[in-house]
Amino acid sequence: MTTDSPSPTLGSDSDSRPRRGPWPFIRDVLVILLVAVLVSFLVKTFLVRSFYIPSGSMERTLLKGDRILVDELTPRFNGYERGDVVVFRDPGGWLPTTYEPAQPPLAAALDWLGSLVGLTASDSDDHLIKRIIGLPGDHVVCCNALGQVTVNDVPIDETPYLDLGPSQSAPDEFDYDVTVPEGSIWVLGDNRDNSQDSRYQQEQPGQGFVPMDNIVGRAFLITWPFDRFGLIDSHHDVFRGVPAP
Repeated sequence: MTTDSPSPTLGSDSDSRPRRGPWPFIRDVLVILLVAVLVSFLVKTFLVRSFYIPSGSMERTLLKGDRILVDELTPRFNGYERGDVVVFRDPGGWLPTTYEPAQPPLAAALDWLGSLVGLTASDSDDHLIKRIIGLPGDHVVCCNALGQVTVNDVPIDETPYLDLGPSQSAPDEFDYDVTVPEGSIWVLGDNRDNSQDSRYQQEQPGQGFVPMDNIVGRAFLITWPFDRFGLIDSHHDVFRGVPAP
């Protein structure tokens, strides 16, 4: 006569397994956060970067306080075109020297982390944004009898993007006749009455030209405020008739 072996009690298997503590969950969260930060850092470094507009020098195209995205990748393959709106590092002497008070350690750490992943744009005040008027080799002159800039002897009609104030109804107050050197660009702001652009920097060591190595990328999208969300127009058609230098 055989006897039945005792049936396993409910939950006996779970009792034999060690219970998981909180560490595996914390570890998984940390790994996810690390991967997210790494991906965001790579995107910011090689693909897209966020900036805010600190002044009115590019009105009407861009307004003070706008937040924009800058394409860092495409120009590395396709280069830049006349009309592109570009963000660039100060070539030297374009921006006034400012004193930034030290932030509390926690605020500085949060700002650094936000900048790392592209959520903040604390370095926007150290960069400028303008429109490319002249590429390497271009002959840029201001102005003809109608107040138009000429590029390679062709006058360009900039009315689609210029913010013309009362003082801009006449030819530009600055006369210039420049040939853009290799590896540089000549830039102007859309708000010609309020833009410290290449015209104003001709006495600087760089003579108003911006080295292409200083360009961060091409501005292509307004992301904030939401009612201004949309693509930034490069107005390449304005320069369509300009021949190569």
